[in-house]
Amino acid sequence: MSPVEKGEEFLTKSLKFKNTSERIEASREVKALILDINEIYKTNKDQKLMDLMKDLTLIKQKIEKRLKGRPLTS
Repeated sequence: MSPVEKGEEFLTKSLKFKNTSERIEASREVKALILDINEIYKTNKDQKLMDLMKDLTLIKQKIEKRLKGRPLTS
């Protein structure tokens, strides 16, 4: 399965992560997918690949935001 297919599959699957370890795994998986797709993008400059990377980046940011939690207020 190519990185592009894996990225599209990740976009379609449910993003409900029950615990912290699942969130960490998902964040690492998305990061790896983005880097793999970026290597392909460097060779052919396909706009669809850029759009896919942008969508995956948004998901990654949401996951990491959830991992960091809310800042403590004093």
